[in-house]
This record gives sequence, structure tokens and C-alpha cells, in this order.
Amino acid sequence: MGSCKSPHVVLLLHVLLCSVYRCFAIGVDANQTANLLIDASQASARPISDTLFGIFFEEINHAGAGGVWAELVSNRGFEAGGPNTPSNIDPWAIIGNESSLIVSTDRSSCFDRNKVALRMEVLCDTQGANSCPAGGVGIYNPGFWGMNIEKGKTYNAVLYVRSSGSINVSVSLTGSDGLQKLAAANIIASGSEVSNWTKFEVQLKAQGTNPNSRLQLTTTSKGVIWFDQVSAIPLDTYKGHGFRKDLVQMLADLKPRFFRFPGGCFVEGEWLRNAFRWKETIGPWEERPGHFGDVWMYWTDDGLGYFEFLQLSEDLGSLPIWVFNNGISHNDQVDTSSVLPFVQEALDGIEFARGSPNSTWGSLRAAMGHPEPFDLRYVAIGNEDCGKKNYRGNYLKFYSAIRNAYPDIKMISNCDGSSRQLDHPADMYDFHIYTSASNLFSMANHFDHTSRNGPKAFVSEYAVTGKDAGRGSLLAALAEAGFLIGLEKNSDIVEMASYAPLFVNTHDRRWNPDAIVFDSSQLYGTPSYWVQCLFNESSGATLYNSTLQMNSSTSLLASAISWQNSENENTYLRIKVVNLGTYTVNLKVFVDGLEPNSVSLSGSTKTVLTSNNQMDENSFNEPKKVIPKRSLLESAGEEMEVVISPRSFTSIDLLMESSDVIRTTGADSVSVSSI
Repeated sequence: MGSCKSPHVVLLLHVLLCSVYRCFAIGVDANQTANLLIDASQASARPISDTLFGIFFEEINHAGAGGVWAELVSNRGFEAGGPNTPSNIDPWAIIGNESSLIVSTDRSSCFDRNKVALRMEVLCDTQGANSCPAGGVGIYNPGFWGMNIEKGKTYNAVLYVRSSGSINVSVSLTGSDGLQKLAAANIIASGSEVSNWTKFEVQLKAQGTNPNSRLQLTTTSKGVIWFDQVSAIPLDTYKGHGFRKDLVQMLADLKPRFFRFPGGCFVEGEWLRNAFRWKETIGPWEERPGHFGDVWMYWTDDGLGYFEFLQLSEDLGSLPIWVFNNGISHNDQVDTSSVLPFVQEALDGIEFARGSPNSTWGSLRAAMGHPEPFDLRYVAIGNEDCGKKNYRGNYLKFYSAIRNAYPDIKMISNCDGSSRQLDHPADMYDFHIYTSASNLFSMANHFDHTSRNGPKAFVSEYAVTGKDAGRGSLLAALAEAGFLIGLEKNSDIVEMASYAPLFVNTHDRRWNPDAIVFDSSQLYGTPSYWVQCLFNESSGATLYNSTLQMNSSTSLLASAISWQNSENENTYLRIKVVNLGTYTVNLKVFVDGLEPNSVSLSGSTKTVLTSNNQMDENSFNEPKKVIPKRSLLESAGEEMEVVISPRSFTSIDLLMESSDVIRTTGADSVSVSSI
């Protein structure tokens, strides 16, 4: 995969037909001219929010279960069919036929919060007239549309077993038809050893590779065996914390300053009984009951729970933003007079995250392996609930209790305060926008006239959707880039922004488009993902005033910032230009306010995101069809001309010389400090 840090060194130019989206066209000539005036003086400089750009994770599209959480077994506790028996055990399936085994469920598990277990009665035997097939009979689990098993890697398998007699069970990883044996281990135990529920753990080292594998539990011995809480997870996970490495690396490359979780509508539920409840998602994974996410219509065992979200945020170096349920779902809600139990649940959740190891809930966090508090500074009280009957009353109950217990925590309201003042206290307010490319691009100036007094804006969900977006088009990405330039320029009032949704498993597309597409073994970023990469140095940077001069164009947007590369401490002036029009623009750039000869004549670069067609998308077959391409800038200086391709996003990094070096070493310093 490409990464945000090192796009390929190529410069793409293209021309698109003016008949498509002619509302974005900027003139009648083949080429247009424009001037960009940048005031890089200290008087112009404004600090950008340290937390401006981050990420929002929602359990949607199997983003967590079967995605970023590395558990390979789907429905590992046999609970997905509900608490009653007989129960649906999908996607588990039987190896053998009715004459060789009978599989059912009962409520015999040793785990109080998830009582359903699988009962397997084997009718065939090792020998005799009714002998079992050579490969045995049993059950298998295909994971989430196939398990990705890679040669040389080790997978940790855990299962709980009970039987009235001795057992000889093969735990194996195989191809999708069971014929290709990738790894196997046997569990052999006497009847006395397994008369009660017993935990077994085996490590399986793969002797082959297959992205569409499955886990099998088989035997050739007659008898009755119960199974429960069957898990398989690779030993090699991101920072050893159970996250799928390649997917999380895509997040790390975005350099997110915050991490909002776990939703979204996932937090609300269609009904409160199916909302995400954090207390059900902590502690040993075997004891978590799991729940049905009735908004996006699939079961999650909650292996990716509240603790894991906090851990992932820490692993990414991001500030966690916990979104909790405020007593409101899509279809039912708790009256304000009886919402206090929900308020207490939120307070307990904050204590779990940041309480001392000796506190009631902090001690549970410590027991899970994290004695030090997590750095929880932000909470969002509900999701998209503003306007519902009980929201304001419920919100005020939460706000008062949290402010009293944790005065430093910043609270986020669901109500939009960008156009009119909120009628309730808040530190920030949520702003969500899903719309067409033209609408989002035009919203670059949405916050220009927002009051600078009062709570800050958190644009926690934005994206181009509908026909403009497809499954992740260049057009959508460019419109989003224009919108982000507007947020960057208004970062005194816009504190944070994040794209949504973040992930989609290609086998369960509940929403289009998404930033990162994956299956069991592959992944790629959509053009919208790569746009976010080109803004990942903006958080905490310095913004300068910039003015575009052009002939009545509404298709060009630009900004200018300075940022420092932490790896080599070089300072850059970054100029970003979005051209949503269908014509090439010859852009003349004039930078004022710098010391003479401040721009290095070498080491400056130009990065362009564009393609031959505005609706071009990336795919598993062409994962790099639309990605940023970087080239050295031929002429860099305080005054320069840059060709801006039609339908493109251009990012120019001018390497800045330090005035001390220039004064002491003169012109020779250019070759010394260039990159």
C-alpha cells in the first residue's frame, strides 16, 4: 500500500470535459490565470487548533467486528442467534451429516452473561460399522467472509470445552473447502479433565497462505462435546493490543489528533435495548455478552469494547472522544425525570477511563492491564438527537453532573450552533454534513460569519454522498478538500473535524462512500482518504492570510500554512489549492512577509491528487489509481508560477531556510539544507 508519508514521484495533468458539472467551470478559455497573494508575516499568522483533524470510528460496515479488531471467529460464543434455544449459530456450519452428528444449542455455558453453548453429539466412532470419515466430523467457522491465514504466522486459538467422556479434538485452520490444511493441533483429555468447563489454548503456525480460510473443530470419537467461546486471533497485532495491523497503520498515517468512538447511530440504537452499553463491553472477553447492532443490522461480540477503543486511541497518539447514549434511541427515549441512571452510567464510564487504580471503576481498568488513567478530555452527550423531545432536558442533567464531578472535561452538544446561538451550555457543538459535491464545496465559507464567542464547532461527520460520490470518487474528494480549506481558515472557531464513515468491509456495504475499503487480506484508501493525508500537518500549524484574485471563479480555493517536519525539523510553507473547475489554471503565487531568500531553491515539492475522470475511484484491482503524486518543484521562490490541473488538489511545500544559516553561510547553504 501507499502511505501518507511517501506518495509516488509523478506529476499528473489532465483535462476534463466542460459538459460535465458545468456549474464548476471557471471560464471559456482552455487555460485560466489567477493570482494567489500570501501574507506570511508574523502579523498575519494565526495558530491552527492543535486538534483540528482527527478520525471518527463507528461500528458500521463491519468496521470493527471483522475489521480493525483482529478476532477471526464470527459469533465466537454462539450468542448471535439470541439467548433462547434452539438458536441460530450462523456462520458456524456442520462438517458431516445427520447420520454422523447432531449439533444443537443449550444454555449450559459457565459464563453467566452469555449462557448459550454449542452441543455436538457425535454418532460415528473411530472404528466399526459406523466409523467416522477420515477427516472427522464437527463444525467450522468461516470468519468474516473468510479468514486471512498467512504462511509463517502464528494464530492463538482459545476454546472452552466440556464432555462426559474423553476427547480427541482437532483444532485446525484450513482452506474454505476444508481440503487445504494450513495448521492443526490436537486437544486430548480424559473425561475427568473435561467433566467441567475447561479452557484450552493452542498456537497454530500456518504452513500455507489462504485469504479465504476457516477454523475447524473435528473429531472421530463418539460422544457428546460442548464448545463455547471459541476464538482465533493472530499473535502479530498492532502494538500487541489485538488490532489488525494494516488497517490501523492506515489510521496512524493520518496522524489523527483525536479519535471519536464508537458511533454514530451505533451509540443510539434503533431501540435503547440494542444501544452500545459500555459496561457490557469490558472485562474478560469470554464474559462479554455482545449485542445486536440493530441500526446496521449485525451482531458484535464486543471484543472491541470501551477499553479497546481507549487503548486504540492511545496507541494512535490521539485524544479519545467518547460518545455515549443520553437515554435516547431512534425509536424510544427516557424521560428527563428518570434519566439519572443513564447519567450515572456516563459518570462511571469517565471514572473507568481516568479514575485512580483504587477507584471502583478505575480498578477494573487496572485489572485489564492499564493501571494508568487514559487521557479522556472530551465526551459527546448523544448523537444527532437535537430536536428530540427529551434531548435538551436530558442533556442538562448530564452536563450538570459531569461539570460538577469533572470540571475540566469538555462536553459536546448535538445541536448546531454555527447559525444561531445555543440555548444551553456547551464547550463544543456537533456539526454533521452529508451532501453533494457542489453543496459541500460551496460550504467552504459556512463558518466565516459564525460568532467567535461561545462554544467551538466540532465537524464530527462530513462527506460527499449520493451520485457524486459513487464508492469513493475523485469529485467527492475534491469537494471535501475545498470544505476542509474552509475549516482550516476558520480554525479559530472550528476545533475539530473528521470524515465519516472511516471503514467498510467490502462484503457489508451499509453506507457509501467510506475512507478505507478492505476485506480479509486487502485494503485501499479512497480519494477521500488521501485528501485527509494532505491535511495531516495542519493541526497545530500556523495559518497565514491568503487572497485569490481571479475572474469571477467559484471553483478555486486556497490556503497557506507553515509547519515543521518533526523528523528532520525542516520548516515548510504549505500552499494548498483545490480546482473543482474543468480548466487548467496558471496560478501566480506571491508570498510577502518573508525574509529575503527564505525559500530554498531545492527541496520544495508539489503534490497533486487528480485523475483522468472526475468519477475515477480506487479498487482492489487498482488501489493506486487516484492517489497523491509528488514531484520536485522546478522553480520555488517568493514569486512563482504553478500550473493547477483541472479537477485537482495541489499541495505545494516550500522548504524554508533559517535566517541564521543564510546570514552565516550564504548561498552555499541551499545544498546543505535541501531535502
